[in-house]
Amino acid sequence: MIIDTLAVGPIMANCYILGCEETGSAAVIDPGDEPARILETVARHGLKVVAILNTHGHFDHVGANAALKAATGADIMIHALDAPMLADLAAAGRMFGLRVENSPPPDRTLGDGDRIQVGNLALTVIHTPGHTPGGVAFLADGAVFVGDTLFAGSIGRTDLPGGNFDTLIQSIHGRLFTLDDALEVYPGHMGTTTIGREKRHNPFVGRG
Repeated sequence: MIIDTLAVGPIMANCYILGCEETGSAAVIDPGDEPARILETVARHGLKVVAILNTHGHFDHVGANAALKAATGADIMIHALDAPMLADLAAAGRMFGLRVENSPPPDRTLGDGDRIQVGNLALTVIHTPGHTPGGVAFLADGAVFVGDTLFAGSIGRTDLPGGNFDTLIQSIHGRLFTLDDALEVYPGHMGTTTIGREKRHNPFVGRG
């Protein structure tokens, strides 16, 4: 399994290239900006993008959906509750003084427990609302991509529309902290961590 990380755009959101070494198929998780750089990285690994996966609908995680879709033809996938946000990215970006292109509508809306196949890699969708209503994590073999639900030593903000602190904490304890402690966590910003490390040391999650 290939995992490459790019911090993209002015908000430095993590975009992940997840590739199947056996088949050369790849998913791009949270293409927030800099589509040319993302495509260059995909090409460097000799991969073909078959899926564009959004952990949630904020513009810094989906702003390059349109460009990647145009370049690769890959299916855009996002949870059904966050799908309407894709049509309002330009307005959301303007609130931060940024130019953002609206995304095409999703080719597939996701729900909890759905499976996504990327070559020989199988990903499971875990619904983790709280940062947004339709936030999800993507669980792979030995890794989980959590978007802005959980960070190394922190948690996602809940003061934006659709955010809810209690729901976020429930998602962390009920959906993420039930996973294996050794699982590598790939968050939407900053560096990686593990489930066990956050259970033991994250000061924002409480005891559940």
